[in-house]
Amino acid sequence: MDDGTRAATEWWARLASRGAHAVGDVSLAVLDAVLMTGALIGMLLLRFDGSVPAETWAATRALVPFTMVLVMVSNLAYGLYGQLWRHASFFEARQLAKSGITITAAVVLIEAVLRQVPLSVAFSAPVMATLLMGAVRFQSRLFAFRRRRLEQGLRLVVIGAGDAGASLVGDMLRSPRAGLVPVAVLDEDETHHGKSFMGVRIWGGICDLPDAVRRTDAHLAVLAVTNASPQTVRLAAEQAEAADVGLKIAPGLAATMRGMVSMRDMRDVQIEDLLGRQQVQTDLDAVESMLAGRRVLITGAGGSIGSEIARQVASFDPELVVLLDHDETHLHDIAAELDGNVVQALVDIRNAARVAQVFDTYRPSIVFHAAAHKHVPLLEAHPAEAAATNVLGTSNVLTACAEVGVERFVFISTDKAVYPSSVMGASKRLGEQLVLSRTPIGAAYCAVRFGNVLGSRGSVVPTFLRQIEAGGPVTVTDRRMTRYFMSNTEAVQLVLQAGSMARVRTNGEGGSVFMLDMGEPVVIHDLAERMIRLSGRRPGTDIEIQITGVRPGEKYEEELKTLNEHDLPTAHPSIRHVIPTEIAPDQLERGLDELELAVLNLDDEYCERRLRSLASIEPDPTPFGLERPPADTPATHPDRADLI
Repeated sequence: MDDGTRAATEWWARLASRGAHAVGDVSLAVLDAVLMTGALIGMLLLRFDGSVPAETWAATRALVPFTMVLVMVSNLAYGLYGQLWRHASFFEARQLAKSGITITAAVVLIEAVLRQVPLSVAFSAPVMATLLMGAVRFQSRLFAFRRRRLEQGLRLVVIGAGDAGASLVGDMLRSPRAGLVPVAVLDEDETHHGKSFMGVRIWGGICDLPDAVRRTDAHLAVLAVTNASPQTVRLAAEQAEAADVGLKIAPGLAATMRGMVSMRDMRDVQIEDLLGRQQVQTDLDAVESMLAGRRVLITGAGGSIGSEIARQVASFDPELVVLLDHDETHLHDIAAELDGNVVQALVDIRNAARVAQVFDTYRPSIVFHAAAHKHVPLLEAHPAEAAATNVLGTSNVLTACAEVGVERFVFISTDKAVYPSSVMGASKRLGEQLVLSRTPIGAAYCAVRFGNVLGSRGSVVPTFLRQIEAGGPVTVTDRRMTRYFMSNTEAVQLVLQAGSMARVRTNGEGGSVFMLDMGEPVVIHDLAERMIRLSGRRPGTDIEIQITGVRPGEKYEEELKTLNEHDLPTAHPSIRHVIPTEIAPDQLERGLDELELAVLNLDDEYCERRLRSLASIEPDPTPFGLERPPADTPATHPDRADLI
């Protein structure tokens, strides 16, 4: 079968298929034929001012059957039957235009040869018929605006006259029975102000939202700006609050490009939208080359950071992922989420023998150390626990890494390790120092500092959410308190990126310390007010904000490096390489021995003093540190033997 025959066969097959689907549109096909006939007669009467010659009438009667069949066949060929015209779009309108052009060309060509009907009628009648057929098919769309004005429903102001806004307004126009009525559009482009946007007036910019709401009696505002900046979201939230209406957010760029933006995709404003964070760009090739086909172990895998590290690591097709945690519930939950070769290790990092056993069994080549106690006020009351987990536990993990030849190690640190004012911060600074001093030759170890993670267990955001849901009050320690914030996903993306940047030790220099770009610090009192507003309530009126006072160990502001530390740019704009001040290795190891003995003796007071002394950026006050605790042996406290 040649190409021409094959093409003709396929065309007839498509035509037959469309005919089968269009059986239910027989009445529409008959109506098309009637409209064509009516248009032909109407144009003929108009051409001859109502006095049509008898011979022309006879020629027209002969032409009518041909035009009726022509209209139905052409419309069938262009797919104008078997459609749900209530949801018709530009595609269906284009197909109707193509069919109209085909019909017009055929009728004009025939009359140019036969000369039975005036050419003006042969041309104008199919054009008129096409317009009438379009009016029939698109009547639900043509009169939707009128019906929408009459229907009762949720009246919306759409912010954004771009692709996302057009998709959103179009979705509401196509589904008037959903009860969503776009009554105003706002856009920051002043050249658009006063114009009509799909039949809806553009009232002005975002700052005109209160006026637009007042004039249109709107109930809700929707921000439909693709990849809106935090400043834009913040402005829209402020104006929605001033207008006393709720605010929803349209989805991102990917959904817009797929033409999927609809009211079903709308979400509430989240605190992440308002904190000034921009999307992180990750060098996926570098991270993939680090993780693909490798054995990866993650400590604290059930925690907020550890579980997100596990999710992202698993996406890069590692040979094995070992999830290590002492909490069986969280460990089980994260393991259930992951595909691939995943192993669970129910181990406390304070148990050196069990840690060594797991490392010897699975022999990982990459380790992410996220296991730690992190709650500042709680650790102020339990400094021995901070020392046991955050310092001695880290020492156990590093020892196990050295024994099995781990190639790359990433320690999750914190901005609280800079000028530590708390037990927690001091313990994490010592963890950094252990990484720096114990990096083996030929290995790449690093510590990564960053601030608070939104949504992590025990952090301020979920705490505020619980207090707001309970009706308040929302507790803030001090009006001056500021913190750095970033999302869990963003933090881990940068941790993986920083891990791929760690330099292999080839000389006397130890591991690396990286600092993540945390953006601008956020005033916690302002954060509380924003979250109350996002819940649809008013701070101070509906929900009180209560100042409770600074807790032990807390600072008003966090820093990301000390004055004595220098930072250098890296290949990633959101990651800085810090040149830290280091504790002398012999002093660090001596202090570690002293902390271990104090932990065994359950000596919280000495643990606190020694943690603060070791972590201080000032030199140790005496050659041997603080006064050692009374000598005691592990046998005195057999229940603490797992801490060795």
